[in-house]
Amino acid sequence: MPESETPASPVTFPPAFLWGAATSAYQIEGAVREDGRTPSIWDTFSHTPGKTAGGEHGDIAVDHYHRYRDDVALMADLGLTAYRFSISWSRVQPTGRGPAVQRGLDFYRRLVDELLAHGIKPAVTLYHWDLPQELEDAGGWPERDTAYRFAEYAQIVGEALGDRVEQWITLNEPWCAAFLGYASGVHAPGRTDPAASLKAAHTLNLAHGLGTSALRASMPARNSVALSLNSSVVRPFSQDAADLAAAQKIDDLANGVFHGPILHGAYPQTLFTATELITDWSFVEDGDLALINQPLDALGLNYYTPALVSSADADTSGPRADGHGSSAHSPWPGADDVTFHQTPGERTEMGWTIDPTGLHDLIMRYTREAPGLPLYITENGAAYDDKPDPDGRVHDPERIAYLQGHLAAVRRAIADGADVRGYYLWSLLDNFEWAYGYEKRFGAVYVDYATLERTPKSSALWYGQAARTGTLPEVQSVQ
Repeated sequence: MPESETPASPVTFPPAFLWGAATSAYQIEGAVREDGRTPSIWDTFSHTPGKTAGGEHGDIAVDHYHRYRDDVALMADLGLTAYRFSISWSRVQPTGRGPAVQRGLDFYRRLVDELLAHGIKPAVTLYHWDLPQELEDAGGWPERDTAYRFAEYAQIVGEALGDRVEQWITLNEPWCAAFLGYASGVHAPGRTDPAASLKAAHTLNLAHGLGTSALRASMPARNSVALSLNSSVVRPFSQDAADLAAAQKIDDLANGVFHGPILHGAYPQTLFTATELITDWSFVEDGDLALINQPLDALGLNYYTPALVSSADADTSGPRADGHGSSAHSPWPGADDVTFHQTPGERTEMGWTIDPTGLHDLIMRYTREAPGLPLYITENGAAYDDKPDPDGRVHDPERIAYLQGHLAAVRRAIADGADVRGYYLWSLLDNFEWAYGYEKRFGAVYVDYATLERTPKSSALWYGQAARTGTLPEVQSVQ
């Protein structure tokens, strides 16, 4: 079992600490054909037989598009001070190029105004995996031009909302977009081309750099521009040289491929070596690294579980225990000689080990990696098989324990010198969980998918109490 992070005495957070929740457009909005919106790659993928559990899709999702006022009121009732949401690119710019559809932008204008009216700070994520299908048809993220289309989109949204939204995130988890979308194929668009996935990673980096510059050119200087990385906490199975090399390889593919150019202006040389049989990286053009390496105002970190890896035995076979879905194709280009191991301990419904020490380690790594850069935990949470009791209440003590342990880890990192300024629980609502359909419930608020009725779970009440007091409450206080 991992070292416990549960506090023995009340743990108090800094007064300005943001207590938020996070969602993404395709997972909650629905209304996929309204007000000029056209298909994204997730519309196409989820309507392709065999790609999602039960053939489920986000056509309605949890109907946030029509229920956003009620959802904002719910956040306010809980005491949240921040809300991170993403923009549907194809709702704003249906073909991924050209002028905006004002009806699409108007939805986000109304949402932002509603949040501000309730004293909730909006944080906008420009891209959470839902590329307009027309851009995928033109080559998608492996196509260099997509980065320039993203910059145009960033400028449109920045001009529309930059006067009222101060916190901006260019990309959410570009690792998933590149490697689950183009290498293992378990995410949209479902391609399985290792070379294309590495090219996609570079284009996403370029999109971040160009998008950052476009945002800064279109918004007040006071606004903050960041991105959210699902950086892996990669631990070697042993201290043997082969296992240490395996951990380095996965660290390069999970982390260095993004934070190398974004934070330091260079890809790790060890990444080039590990992938030299797949690509020569000639798609990296002169000047690209300078475009990518834009100064950040903050960095978002998403964390769920650590990775435990070793060098593979010659007879290693079977599915990877990397927690990233089932596919005959690996999301780790050039790492077929690495084995992933299940870490010991209790697990969530996703099969992910619960280990708050990994979150502390991640925060401290980026405190060293980017000294002076403010950090936000932009996603952290757990899926459980939540069900209402006979009285209609939803008790989820496992999630409360998860949140308590991970928030205590955040506070310990702050005590150790990390500049962590906020935490966004994933997720506000039960929703469409990508290829898992509606099987996995991450929400602090229970959604009855038949009626779309919302019911705050015990964890939502516990988290709301933490938000109002700035102190982690006892579990019994919300039972």
